Amino acid sequence: MTQTQLLEAVKQLQDPETGRPLGVTGQALGASADGDKLVAEVGLTSWASCIWSETTDRYAQALRAQVGADVEIVVRPFERPAEKIGQIGLAAKSVIAVGSGKGGVGKSTIAATLALGLHRAGSKVGLMDADVYGPSIPHLLGITDRPHAENNRLQPVVVDGMPVMSMGLLVPKEEAVVWRGPMLHGAITQFLKDTDWGNLDYLIIDMPPGTGDIALTLSQLLPLTGAVVVCTPQDVALLDAVKAIAMYRKVGIPLLGVVENMSYFACGGCGARHDIFGSGGAKQKAAEMQIPLLAEVPINVDLRKRGDDGRTVDNFDDPASAEVLMGMCRTLVRGLAEARLAAPPMPSLPVL
Repeated sequence: MTQTQLLEAVKQLQDPETGRPLGVTGQALGASADGDKLVAEVGLTSWASCIWSETTDRYAQALRAQVGADVEIVVRPFERPAEKIGQIGLAAKSVIAVGSGKGGVGKSTIAATLALGLHRAGSKVGLMDADVYGPSIPHLLGITDRPHAENNRLQPVVVDGMPVMSMGLLVPKEEAVVWRGPMLHGAITQFLKDTDWGNLDYLIIDMPPGTGDIALTLSQLLPLTGAVVVCTPQDVALLDAVKAIAMYRKVGIPLLGVVENMSYFACGGCGARHDIFGSGGAKQKAAEMQIPLLAEVPINVDLRKRGDDGRTVDNFDDPASAEVLMGMCRTLVRGLAEARLAAPPMPSLPVL
């Protein structure tokens, strides 16, 4: 096979972000020979950075089957700005709500972890705390700075390069927010519309627990990519998780997956697994409702301590927790990519 033929084969590979052929999106960058080995150069976006490795493995396997020779894939960063979406003109490629049927299941920890993991992998991520009554994100991330206004835009607090906005950054810790629905709607709209988020691959939204009206507000303001539901293994938590899933479906928000938090305790001394809150409940319920199980996150004292100390980001440096947490992020992005590969969106038409 000639280099020209190899390049034509590369052009037929699909971009994980859009599902469209690399030749159509301009991401088939070149083909060359290095001795007996062929080299294909492709561009991948930061949206897919969490799954770059498995994407290049898939590309190499597909090309080897065609050329009958070893093929090396070289990845170059490919810039594709986000288009503005919804009524509010937010520039984000994927907007993901993280919710739960009840409080106390670790929803905010999972939302912060997803945002931090995607950011750590190289994606452009924003984290918005929509839990107005009980904002936990500032504490989990150790944020003490306050947002400020600049050119009539709220400037979010930036944590290690990741923009964050929360009601907890605007009111004193000891002060309760006592608002009715219309004021909640206004606050969420302002957080989305008037915050200078920049250009994002992902906006992760930490939702209030339960089945309140903020999900309805979000569904009206912008097209959400989908929701992740967090629960724990015991039956009462699963019952409430099912209600949350029903709420998202009722307002037309796709379900991207379930995370079973506090899934089990692995004893560091004897190595035994203890199912303190039961076992396999979320996995079974997710299968029944045809929703992916993104992760089973174990009980880990160090995770709890870091959250209390505002050092959630350090969980990714802990070998005992890093793999399951990054695995959760990869599984989420992989599911999004697989949906787009199966049914790539139509290209935007020019405005006449």
